[in-house]
Amino acid sequence: MRRTTARFWSICLLALGLSMTGHAIAAHAYAQFGDIRYPAGFTHFSYVNPNAPKGGAIVLVPPTRQSNFDKYNPFTLKGSAPPSMLGMMFDTLLVGTMDEPTTAYGLLASDIQVASDRLSVTFQIHPQARFHNGDPVLAADVKHSFERLTSKQAAPQYRTYFGEVKGATVLSERTIRFDFVRPNRELPLIVGSLPVFSAKWGLQGEGPKAVHKPLDQMVTDIPIASGPYRIGPVQFGKDITYVRDPEYWAKDLNVRKGQFNFDRITYKIYKDSTAQLEAFKAGEFDYMQSFIAREWARAFTGRAFERGELIKAELQHGNAGDFQGFQFNLRRDKFKDVRVRQAIALAMDFEWLNRQLFYNAYSRVRGYFVASDFEAKGRPGPDELALLMPLRDKLPAAVFEQDVPQPPKTDLALESGHTLRDHLRQARDLLQDAGWTYRDGALRNASGQAFSIEFLDSSGSMGRVVTPFAKNLEKLGIQVKYKVIDFALLQKRMDVFDFDIISSRTVGSESPGTELLERFGSRSADVEGSGNVLGLKNPAVDALLDKVVSASSRPELVTSLRALDRVLRHGHYVVPHWYGAVHRVSWRAKAFARPADLPRFYQPEKLVTTVWWSPDARPSTPVSVSPKAP
Repeated sequence: MRRTTARFWSICLLALGLSMTGHAIAAHAYAQFGDIRYPAGFTHFSYVNPNAPKGGAIVLVPPTRQSNFDKYNPFTLKGSAPPSMLGMMFDTLLVGTMDEPTTAYGLLASDIQVASDRLSVTFQIHPQARFHNGDPVLAADVKHSFERLTSKQAAPQYRTYFGEVKGATVLSERTIRFDFVRPNRELPLIVGSLPVFSAKWGLQGEGPKAVHKPLDQMVTDIPIASGPYRIGPVQFGKDITYVRDPEYWAKDLNVRKGQFNFDRITYKIYKDSTAQLEAFKAGEFDYMQSFIAREWARAFTGRAFERGELIKAELQHGNAGDFQGFQFNLRRDKFKDVRVRQAIALAMDFEWLNRQLFYNAYSRVRGYFVASDFEAKGRPGPDELALLMPLRDKLPAAVFEQDVPQPPKTDLALESGHTLRDHLRQARDLLQDAGWTYRDGALRNASGQAFSIEFLDSSGSMGRVVTPFAKNLEKLGIQVKYKVIDFALLQKRMDVFDFDIISSRTVGSESPGTELLERFGSRSADVEGSGNVLGLKNPAVDALLDKVVSASSRPELVTSLRALDRVLRHGHYVVPHWYGAVHRVSWRAKAFARPADLPRFYQPEKLVTTVWWSPDARPSTPVSVSPKAP
């Protein structure tokens, strides 16, 4: 299963912010809405152990189905970078917390000043900030990073993400200002999430004759960054070790206190999920997260678990639910008619899947902002109508006249009043209305073309879901092909939109915003490598996205997101999947110690690598760092 634009969105940890009104204010933090929890001069975040010992080593596997890596540059479109490189190596101007969904505190920036008209933000760079080569982090490096990441040489997601930033201006050696296209409370957080690297990274030659290698040609050049870890031993394409920098400039800073405690963090890559799990049981690595209910129930068992050597836990959290589903490629003519997409969705029997395959572990995804305040319900109220009415000529009448669509439901007790057979009859009628009828052994259009769907998968784990779904689709005359391919090949096909339908997961957000432009905006639909997997081009959606990013209060944001959710759901652009309410994780008991209390908002891998520590931590034997590239 692919996480949408995982390579890029892993850096966007800052759906953050607090309103500042009146004159420009210099502060240690910024929040989009609400209050800042930690006052100036705070000592550490409440969910960390500030006295956690440093030392020890852990071995992990990527939470995605990554099958290799072939570059050290995480900012370009082609190829795969090592797992977690951004979080390990690259500091940002601001850093988010795990107990506030919309607040960011200064990291590289010691001071944040938002203009009273909200058309700019100015950052003062921390005087102690240093790159791994010992150079100070200067405003010129920040400007260089911004300009490189918004160039055509970088992955296109960055140009969308920073699309409302006019530019960066160096005001002094350690002062930089970002100017905005329009007032937007989220933009200081957007630029605050900018990963900063040295202007010397990729520099060739010396003195006035020195030139920068194009970013997309910097493949195995070791990044010059300022984060807590550096690259250590590497088996290129197979595994990588990050080595904690004992001279890390921010190790005693309040926003880093008690964090990044392991001396060495190694990621191993396995091409086969079954081999990965058996390797975990055999002691080859220390922690993994399970995304498959059957695997969690039946495979995370054995003597190591019975003896307490391996811990199996379902960790509670307060995150918004993840969005997951089969996403149609709207660039394909056969998926352009909403009736076709609705018919295909009717063929999925989630209740049967949950009962027979998932051990009733999941709830059905209903919309795009699962289990949050942003989920649309019933018919639009006055606040939503104020946004939707000006778009009436661009929207189907059902948006105004009907309840927001719910996924089809079957039930043994017939509480829903429908069976799978009822749904398939309805699907048949929808397909017929759209010009697809069954003849000559297949569902065909007026030109005689048979309807076929190819499902792509990189791990094989979706096969047990696709098989019963395919059988139902075949009853409608739809030909189904399920194909398992390598993750790298899947990524390449996704980048150029060479697919019919894909299973995709997007991590939930407590404050969705600018990232939605890249996910649903028309401007990103034809940009190779973009997160607009659907290929969605809808002027009403674009107008609502504009309302989302320009919201000036939390209530405005809630209303605009509910309206967006409503319009998207009436478009039937996906076959909704399911979500779980806990993180299912397992770890080697001797490998970790951790604080007693969990933060409210977190992803488990980040929690492990930043907050946990070795129970018998002793400094590891020094190892070489930043190896020469192969």
